[in-house]
Amino acid sequence: MLTKRIIPCLDIKDGRTVKGVNFVQLRDAGDPVELAKIYSDEGADELVFLDITATVDKRKTLAELVTKIAKAINIPFTVGGGISTVEDVKVLLNAGADKISINSAAVNNPQIINDMALEFGSQCVVVAIDTRNVDGIDFVHTHGGRKPTLLQTQAWAKEVCDRGAGEILLTSMDHDGTKGGFANEITAEISAMLSIPVIASGGAGNSEHFKDVFTFGKADAALAASIFHFKEIPIPGLKAYLNSEGISIRN
Repeated sequence: MLTKRIIPCLDIKDGRTVKGVNFVQLRDAGDPVELAKIYSDEGADELVFLDITATVDKRKTLAELVTKIAKAINIPFTVGGGISTVEDVKVLLNAGADKISINSAAVNNPQIINDMALEFGSQCVVVAIDTRNVDGIDFVHTHGGRKPTLLQTQAWAKEVCDRGAGEILLTSMDHDGTKGGFANEITAEISAMLSIPVIASGGAGNSEHFKDVFTFGKADAALAASIFHFKEIPIPGLKAYLNSEGISIRN
């Protein structure tokens, strides 16, 4: 079994880390640079930084904050929010990001996935998919989950893989912030379909949920926010538990 990854996520609004439930009811969760350093020191495998209002506010991700975080950590670092051009990617990679994450821009102009993969390599391009189940069908949402589309999630995941994305960050909006467990069914379905890694996001509430998403959900990585931000599950303890359960994890 390939080593599974644990990834804390910093959702950033106005320069602060925030966390909500089902993409709303945001509350402050602390200083992103301080949190990033803690996670790096605790043994997180990667860090994801999402400027959650960048697309909505029609402005670019805070490159200055990206630089500060990159200097504070020594683990791979993915940045998303408001990225829509090859030039945007160059700015963020120069600021210290290792990978970039796109969502709304990819839906609006799928060719941008091909262009970015060609320019920077597939390993640099993460496509985030925010999905919600509507009457039994999984649909993609954009603009921080505010805008439903007619794209079916599974078909879109296949397309972004075919276009050269190196990884998919799959967030279940129905599970986000609920702490009731990850969306294992759709995660497993998409993982089985694709040749690229799938990061599961949305719903982590305890250590068993991570075990479940790695086994039943077939995820390559699991991302969480509030349980780490509010010290409900320490990363070293989570990794020790997963190791004891036979999950291959980096120590």
